[in-house]
Amino acid sequence: MSHSVPDENYVRRLGMRDAAMIVVGGIIGGGIFLNPGIAAQRTASGLSLLLMWTAAGLLTLIGALCYAELGARRPQAGGSYVYLREAFGPMAGFLFGWTMLLVIYSGSTAAVATVFASYASAVFGMPAGMIRWLAAAALVFVAAINLFGLRLGAQIQNLFTTLKLAAIGILILAGLYLASRHHQPLLAVDPATAHVGFMGAALPVLFAYSGFTYLNNLAGEVHQPQRTLPRALLIGMLIVVTVYTLVNAAYLAALGHAGLAASHTPAADVMARLFGPAGSQLIAIGIAISTLGFCNITLVAGARVLQVMGRDGLFFASVGHLDRRHHTPNRALLLLTGWSILLAVSGSYGQLLDYATFGDWLACALGIATVFWYRRHDRQQTISFRVPAYPWLPLLFIVCIAGVVIDTLYSQPRDTGIGVLIILAGIPVYAIWQAANRRRQPPGQ
Repeated sequence: MSHSVPDENYVRRLGMRDAAMIVVGGIIGGGIFLNPGIAAQRTASGLSLLLMWTAAGLLTLIGALCYAELGARRPQAGGSYVYLREAFGPMAGFLFGWTMLLVIYSGSTAAVATVFASYASAVFGMPAGMIRWLAAAALVFVAAINLFGLRLGAQIQNLFTTLKLAAIGILILAGLYLASRHHQPLLAVDPATAHVGFMGAALPVLFAYSGFTYLNNLAGEVHQPQRTLPRALLIGMLIVVTVYTLVNAAYLAALGHAGLAASHTPAADVMARLFGPAGSQLIAIGIAISTLGFCNITLVAGARVLQVMGRDGLFFASVGHLDRRHHTPNRALLLLTGWSILLAVSGSYGQLLDYATFGDWLACALGIATVFWYRRHDRQQTISFRVPAYPWLPLLFIVCIAGVVIDTLYSQPRDTGIGVLIILAGIPVYAIWQAANRRRQPPGQ
């Protein structure tokens, strides 16, 4: 069995609060402010909408429990890359890192940075032509913070997450107050969408829940990781599921299912109804803070994966370098940030993100499949956390995600097909990389 090299150069400075904030901040980005309207268009009633958000939350909680065991077994930087490489071989790990760099982390970072820029420019009255450059400037700012150690980045992340939760709390209270005045039917069937199915809403809802795996990428910097990782994942996921359910209840209470389905900016619509233009400005600031915090986590978490790949010889060796003073993978961080900026400025990020959205959850399902491999091959007796109801909960997660992936391939063959091609394109790249490594090795080795 292949074990990864210990993270001797990372410093374990993240405590329980920091870790839980990373879980919350890595999931809550812009999705909860935008995707409920899309999900409402694909559900038949307020009841089915709430059931979808709650069911997706419980499914994600199962995934987080599985990753809690994986993090307890391998409390080091790299997360899913490490698990896939150990269980399924180096090519599986390379393909994860390849897709992560090209589209999953960089594409989502570019897209969410553009959401930040759109709301920030609206708040300050900036011209639309500045949006792309403001998105690039935001990513430069986030990267610069984290070049000087994770402690400063974690403190700023905690501030971002606290402010975004405060903004969401105001949104929930506003929706429930409007409900008390207008008595919108919360769970009623919407005649306009009564014919639609249930599974169509799964992808936008799951997209809003993605990001629970980011903490595992940073496991090499978590204090007492066998104890902290499982607790932080559980606490963070419970907060997110509660917040998402309450926010959707507030949307339905204020707008009704039909109003929510017709809204492209449900959060702004709710706040505008209660506070007028000032309400829209307030929630725009909240969304900007939320999205900026998400970008902070994706860049930091993705950089750790690239650094470990470089150290393992599956990426450029220079990217595997850690800054001696701050113990941060600055070269990997700058590479991921630069590619994300290129996507944001070019405007191609949106299409790339559509191609690979399902790939993020496919990678999660494959990561959770490694639990079975570890249970069979990793005979450690002192694991601090094991996923309950094994093997049924991991199997349930994998089956559900497989169903969503298959349904997406069937309903969106073009976009998902291109996403599959992006992943498969990594196979010849991996073969070329390995051949080049063999040529660089001295004779006799």
